[in-house]
Amino acid sequence: MSQEHKTHFSLEVFPPKKEEEFDNVYQLLREFGRLKPDFISCTYGAGGSRAGKTIEITSFIQKELQIPAIAHITCVGFTKEDLDKNCTALKDAGVTHVLALRGDRPQTMSDEQFNQREFYYATDLVRYLREHTDLSVAGACYPEKHFEAPSFEEDLRHLKEKVDAGAGSLISQMFFDNTFFYRFLDKAKSMGINVPIHAGIMPITTAKQLGTTVSLSGSSVPKELADIIAAYGENKEDMRKAGIDYAVRQIRDLKEHGVDGIHIYSMNKIKTTAEICSML
Repeated sequence: MSQEHKTHFSLEVFPPKKEEEFDNVYQLLREFGRLKPDFISCTYGAGGSRAGKTIEITSFIQKELQIPAIAHITCVGFTKEDLDKNCTALKDAGVTHVLALRGDRPQTMSDEQFNQREFYYATDLVRYLREHTDLSVAGACYPEKHFEAPSFEEDLRHLKEKVDAGAGSLISQMFFDNTFFYRFLDKAKSMGINVPIHAGIMPITTAKQLGTTVSLSGSSVPKELADIIAAYGENKEDMRKAGIDYAVRQIRDLKEHGVDGIHIYSMNKIKTTAEICSML
């Protein structure tokens, strides 16, 4: 590792679900901007409900805050025609980086619509974007394997295909045990995956979070984190402090191991994210 190696720091934000909350999002983004992240990514509403908002938000991050922005793009949200329009709009908005994802199936999408989507896997989306746009494309990766993959090795083979298709960097799904991430990095390197890989960190500050977010991600919960929930789950403030402390220790260990980047899933919580940054 060179002397100049630096662990990058980045954040994920999402468009507010309600229109009336949208007025406050720019102030929130300014506060996130003061944390000086290397980039900020913005999620894409399921089924494209917030598509325009993703463009507005990433444009604000890029132009007003002058921080590199990454717009999420999902297979389930786009036909090729819609994607071409969206990419043109992103370019016009000054956004040059996207994160290509398969995306969660919206509850309103019928079986027929889902099965006839034009982009089936994220790799298809990466390939199309690289061939038809000049956007820089990142992809997702799963330290404990994608929950639908038959095996860890099979998941890595698909990841190699995604990188070969043009994903220039990767952001990981959340994980709570760093040993899984280090094992994943070793295996990925041995398969010739040599792009930067950013570690996705989700601060768990309420017991409820563990039930909803984690069950969707397929991430395993180590005993230490389960014990924290058991001990502090009923006490809101103690749980919040313990969850922040756990995330900080996780990040410190990752930085000591010289990982490429730390990507915090902020859940739009500026107070929690700022506390983590100040402790680091």
